[in-house]
Amino acid sequence: MAFSCNFIDGGVTAAQGFTANGVLNKIKASRTTNDTALIFSEKVCNAAGVFTQNRVKAECVKLTRDHIANGKAQAVIANSGNANACTGKEGYDNANKEAVAVAAKMNINSDDVLVLSTGVIGQQLPVDKILNGLDKLADGLSKEGHKEARIAIMTTDTHYKEVALETQIGGKTVRMGTMAKGSGMIHINLGTMLGFITTDASISSEMLEKALRISAAGTYNCVSIDGDTSTNDSLLILANGMAGNSEITSEGADFDAFVEALNALNTQMAKKIAADGEGATRLVTCNVVGADTVENARGLAKAVICSNLVKAAFFGADANWGRILDAMGYSGFFFTPEKTSVSFLSREGAKRYFEDGNQNGGKESSIKVFDHGVPLNFDEDLAKKILTEEAVDILVELEDGNAKGTAWGCDLTYDYVKINGDYRT
Repeated sequence: MAFSCNFIDGGVTAAQGFTANGVLNKIKASRTTNDTALIFSEKVCNAAGVFTQNRVKAECVKLTRDHIANGKAQAVIANSGNANACTGKEGYDNANKEAVAVAAKMNINSDDVLVLSTGVIGQQLPVDKILNGLDKLADGLSKEGHKEARIAIMTTDTHYKEVALETQIGGKTVRMGTMAKGSGMIHINLGTMLGFITTDASISSEMLEKALRISAAGTYNCVSIDGDTSTNDSLLILANGMAGNSEITSEGADFDAFVEALNALNTQMAKKIAADGEGATRLVTCNVVGADTVENARGLAKAVICSNLVKAAFFGADANWGRILDAMGYSGFFFTPEKTSVSFLSREGAKRYFEDGNQNGGKESSIKVFDHGVPLNFDEDLAKKILTEEAVDILVELEDGNAKGTAWGCDLTYDYVKINGDYRT
């Protein structure tokens, strides 16, 4: 049976048994919107996470990896404004203080509390501000609280990012919701800067982790804004089993359906993060088809969207396809240049990807600029018109096999430098 799902409202509280909230604790003095979020499940969840591959890991990441090692969790507290990274034992102890305080407030085990942070690296977390605001945070937990929580994790993001869906698994309606933040320092490798997924599906911790890793490889890990992998990259998933489906404990039809739903959810979020890159004016998607392996297809696609020269060309709406071939060539991933073709595609009036799954607008336009290793004479005016749209696709066609891969990024603008030139202030 073909996979199908309905996208719904609710973010991380769409699934049964989950509530959330967000409050302003002034972790960063200039902050005027919520900066601390809490997600809570009325039942202990099976849980899994994937985390940054940066050798420098935030103290909250270290604590959360320790807490999630047993495959269980019931609450997540997260803050923006301070990354609690490169802060040593004091930083780890501060993260633990958060876990202990949430556990006491919610009458749960402190090991079942996961802690994440994002913001400035190298400053001690003002943990007392978070602890002093905990009563308000916890007492305000509600099904509508996803609206407050999704704001609290934002830093340089210009849009909040959340998605929810429902589907059928094992004859039961299963819901899944997510929120994430990410705009800069994004070169995802097993996680995003902060990502949270909740579901009422019944699935074992082992299969939950397997599903998360499978999905992250083709969604979150295929996003790059600036080539910088954060110290805080974390993607968490909590499943409380309240949908009532038979527990998924092995591969099979139900597991496949769960992965399909997770992929649908995470693909939406990958696009939202790429579209909201710091200073970005357009979403750039690279689709590679005809590769010999999925790994090579994804690697080539990500190399293209990671190239600063490619990104700069898109900012200028310059159809400089040579930079695409160059990025593929130094990527280390296999392809046959003599059998490679490149095209640009866009839809008239397309908007960068935020609230819906469609690139709304007029007719689709495309132009091939490179064909089987040979440059083409193409209409420069049409190419510029295509590349001026807010959402643009690069299609790379290979003849090395049947594998395909997609990566998402954005253009490189003057504003990226401005944003990161004075980030600490």
